[in-house]
Amino acid sequence: MKENNQNKKIAVVSDAIYQFNKGGKEKRLYDITRRLAESGCDITVYCMKWWKGGESITEDKVKFYAISPYYPLYYKNRRSIKQGVFFALHCLKLLWHDFDIVEVDHMPHLVLFTTKIVSILKRKPMIAVWHEVWGKEYWQKYLGKVGLIAYWIEKISVFLPDKIISVSDHTTAKLEKMLGRKKGVFTIPNGLEFASIKNISPAEKKSDLIFVGRLLSHKNVDVLLQAVSIIKETKPDISLFVVGDGPEKENLVKLAQELKIENNVSFFGFLEDHNDVLGLMRSSRVFISPSIREGFGITAIEANACGLPVITTDHEDNAARDLIVNNESGLLINLDAKQLADAIDNLLNSRKDSEYYEGYAEKFDWKNIVIKIRDFYQL
Repeated sequence: MKENNQNKKIAVVSDAIYQFNKGGKEKRLYDITRRLAESGCDITVYCMKWWKGGESITEDKVKFYAISPYYPLYYKNRRSIKQGVFFALHCLKLLWHDFDIVEVDHMPHLVLFTTKIVSILKRKPMIAVWHEVWGKEYWQKYLGKVGLIAYWIEKISVFLPDKIISVSDHTTAKLEKMLGRKKGVFTIPNGLEFASIKNISPAEKKSDLIFVGRLLSHKNVDVLLQAVSIIKETKPDISLFVVGDGPEKENLVKLAQELKIENNVSFFGFLEDHNDVLGLMRSSRVFISPSIREGFGITAIEANACGLPVITTDHEDNAARDLIVNNESGLLINLDAKQLADAIDNLLNSRKDSEYYEGYAEKFDWKNIVIKIRDFYQL
């Protein structure tokens, strides 16, 4: 590290943080900030107040500061507009905090507007981390008539950061094609601790199939349950782990009962220790991600690192498809229960040894990714 950057102060703005809210973007922030802090950077994460007690906590040399109270992320199964507005307004308080660079998570987009004001007044560079692009069509599908306003907020916000870190080539291409941001975008993918994952012991309970992720409508776990119902006709003992929580959980539990596969499906909910999630992966045979919208898809490469082939959708909004080598590290399919059932049956009968799939994940080791981050920030 260059000596004059030894104590560079980086402010990271993200409403949600790991361990309190577990998702791909939260895990990325968790892994990168700890590694930068360990190397000597002064890292403060500005977030909602997820914890009890004082306004700040420190973990592994990373300081977490509650710049706003906690507001629920979701309202009626959708991201809360109230939460986005209030958190963005609270981020104006950054005017009274000291930092050299401010890095902002692009969601909710409104936070980019208030943080840009701070960036200009304090004459500090603002970097945004972009996980996925929604675009006009998806916003209108998600919010109806209000979706057009949300789309223009997204489109304008993409020009506010001085530079953008995109987590995948998929997202980089959509930033240019759909939103028009052509310059100042740098692709730095998410990563994993490959060696640590290899040392995780399999869970005692075993399963044929496993899904890991938030239980949201676009994840299409209902299609997976339908596929399990089809497979059960020829494989009555087929088993599925569903790991994660979210607004669709109650509906999915009911669907499993209606399909009469409740004895084939185990809903684990939210697991505090990510190693427990990895242990369940290691004790399974095939990883399924029927999602049609992923900004990256970290669970896909985690599954490969755990020795599992991956089945995911060949959908234009699913960046996870770019992580899978079709017919090698997994299978790409259309979103269809029968096609998914056939793909599952195929892999259960023909999957290779775990070491074969592990090899596809090694290039995403954090030791390689953090070098790119440090170079980007000139650390």
